[in-house]
Amino acid sequence: MAILIRSRPLIRKFTNFKSITTVPFLSQEPQLAGTPPENTTPLPPNPSSGSPLYNENWRSPFAATSQSVSSSVVPLGFLRQSPAARIQAMSESLDGEGLMNLFADWVTTQRWEDMKQVFELWIRSLDRNGKPNKPDANLFNYYLRANLMMGATADDLLRLASQMEEYGLVANTASHNLILKAMFQSGEPLSWADKAVKLLERMIATGVEFKEALPDEESYDLVTGLLFKANLIDDALKYIDSALKSGYKLSMNVFNECVRSCIYSNRLDTLVSIIEKCKKTDQNKGLLPPWNMCTHLADCALQADNSELAFTSLEFFVKWIVRGETVKPPVLLSVDEGLLVAALGTAGRTYNVKLLNGAWEVLKRSLRQMRIPNPESFLAKIYAHASLGQLQNAFATLHEFEKAYSSSNEESAEELFSPFTNLNPLAVACCRNGFVTLDSVYYQLENLSRADSPFKSVAALNCVILGCANIWDIDRAYQTFAAIESTFGLTPDIHSYNALIYAFGKLGKRDEATKVYEHFMDLGVKPNEMTYSLLVDAHLIKREPKAALLVVDEMVHAQYKPSKDMLKKIRRRCTREMDYESDDRVEELTKKFNIRMGTENRRNMLFNLRYSMEYSG
Repeated sequence: MAILIRSRPLIRKFTNFKSITTVPFLSQEPQLAGTPPENTTPLPPNPSSGSPLYNENWRSPFAATSQSVSSSVVPLGFLRQSPAARIQAMSESLDGEGLMNLFADWVTTQRWEDMKQVFELWIRSLDRNGKPNKPDANLFNYYLRANLMMGATADDLLRLASQMEEYGLVANTASHNLILKAMFQSGEPLSWADKAVKLLERMIATGVEFKEALPDEESYDLVTGLLFKANLIDDALKYIDSALKSGYKLSMNVFNECVRSCIYSNRLDTLVSIIEKCKKTDQNKGLLPPWNMCTHLADCALQADNSELAFTSLEFFVKWIVRGETVKPPVLLSVDEGLLVAALGTAGRTYNVKLLNGAWEVLKRSLRQMRIPNPESFLAKIYAHASLGQLQNAFATLHEFEKAYSSSNEESAEELFSPFTNLNPLAVACCRNGFVTLDSVYYQLENLSRADSPFKSVAALNCVILGCANIWDIDRAYQTFAAIESTFGLTPDIHSYNALIYAFGKLGKRDEATKVYEHFMDLGVKPNEMTYSLLVDAHLIKREPKAALLVVDEMVHAQYKPSKDMLKKIRRRCTREMDYESDDRVEELTKKFNIRMGTENRRNMLFNLRYSMEYSG
């Protein structure tokens, strides 16, 4: 390589060397420019001169901002210092207001360590007058907050807050809230619950003279939340009541925890009172538990037959439904129909009209006219109106029920409108005050049949007939049965005949009941299982188990299965009448249909009990 390097000048001298290029040779000799014209545009100023035309100067980055730096609390050359020196410089140059503004900026960037160090250096430094820096309560709260965010415990914050007295400061609400937050986040609620309560009581006591120390919404939320975590429900409910009386707003988390705790501790009445207090305040009436919690709340209220709490849960459902309909795109929420049927049943048992109307309105809103309610819904509403004594509403609901389901399957419709099962609450309500109520209902039905839009219902008249039978009034029962065809122009159904059989059999008129059976059999009306059961009862009242077994044979021939209760009644009558042949026949039926009858030892002991009377001389 050395030889080749030395030979390069020789190659250039003795070799005809040419460059391979397509660019013509350009002379590199400098040439003088001509005289510039007089009116030429001047060049822009030199950037290094620090002209205000340049926001930044690449040679001197601090030159362009010299004016802003000179007016700032940060000294010149601050950014060139090390972090420790920078913090030391800020602690010596900033006053209280400047430090407050600096901390406000650092909160957004979460510079908690720097905030803590600057404050600790600042309180050891002197101000411009040569006096020690003295913080105020708000500035000290920044220091407490920095310690809290760095993981300081509640004991650490209590110790730091006690140092405020050295500067003549009184801890305000924000100071105490930071301590309460540390207690809430400690993970040991039971150990801190008592101290949190004492701190809250001290805030209330101190607030009498120093208003800035009074507890606020956050104070009550932290304390009640801590008490709920510690399962101290009574104390938590006490301070929730205090917060509501003070006019504060409950947070959604505390409200949900209150609902959950009251449900699990079975404090339903207390929960009702708290919710009612929340409704009376503008800031708390909008509190709304989650949808699943509303469902659980309604379920617990219905199981406990708490009508007020059940109605409150329905109000929560309505708020959710309205909220879902107003959003875009709309969210169509619906309450489970079975839950609303249970609410109607609770309304009937607790005689609560408000719950009855509310449950039915929620049901209609949930269905949105997409389909008609299930038969169970209509029957539950009829039961509720009947229990409340609202017979007009009950029969109006029966009319809607018949219009909705009268055209369904004949067998299913027959069972739906039976006064012995589904409509039995209405039949019982018709005879609640004896013949007075029965006559009133009958005349109302008669007037409705003559109205412009007539209402004629065999099911309603069957309830009246059964009501007459319940009060042992065979005359009214028979007259109402005859009026079905003569006055209302309707045809009696199997339930009408069964109600008449029941009326005759209850009074021991077995022969008349049998004639009713033979009469509708001649008319081609098919008996049902209830017909045979009523005939068996009529024969047993006359103490004739053999005749009852003949009815059972007809029942089996008609493809019906005798019930366990029916065979027990027959066997009991056989035992008392000592009819062992019929008793053996009952045993055959139980084996044929695989019915376990069980024993009746206690009944037999009472039946065979011999009473002895002792006379004293």
